[in-house]
Amino acid sequence: MLMKVAEFERLFRQAAGLDVDKNDLKRVSDFLRDKLYDLLVVAERNAKYNGRDLIFEPDLPITKGLQETLQEFRRMDTALELKPVLDALAALPPLDLEVAEDVRNLLPELAGALVVAYARVLKELDPALKNPQTEHHERAERVFNLLL
Repeated sequence: MLMKVAEFERLFRQAAGLDVDKNDLKRVSDFLRDKLYDLLVVAERNAKYNGRDLIFEPDLPITKGLQETLQEFRRMDTALELKPVLDALAALPPLDLEVAEDVRNLLPELAGALVVAYARVLKELDPALKNPQTEHHERAERVFNLLL
């Protein structure tokens, strides 16, 4: 899991007023792991294109919206741990390039920003939503898969 159940629940409440539980955590953690990996795959492509053998923060495809959500996450006063993020990513195929320290240190905050964005997408898709169900998660994941 990328984060503790209490952190996960608090982020969803703060970001979008949604009630989630530990059953949602596994699904969202897997999804976030995959999205972080997708960002790193594109970053790797950008680094290679620029003739580098190390992935730096500017290589990450962070959109204006994700950058703003990252700033909002930082203001939420929630810190996620690096080790669970790295452990989750270790389960996926290794990248060809190494990740620079600045990128490695940014990963927990990116995971947090993605949680905030994910919660807000759920609420945007159904403004009356209080407790997301499987179909809500599936719709949110399809939106993210189109955009990230």
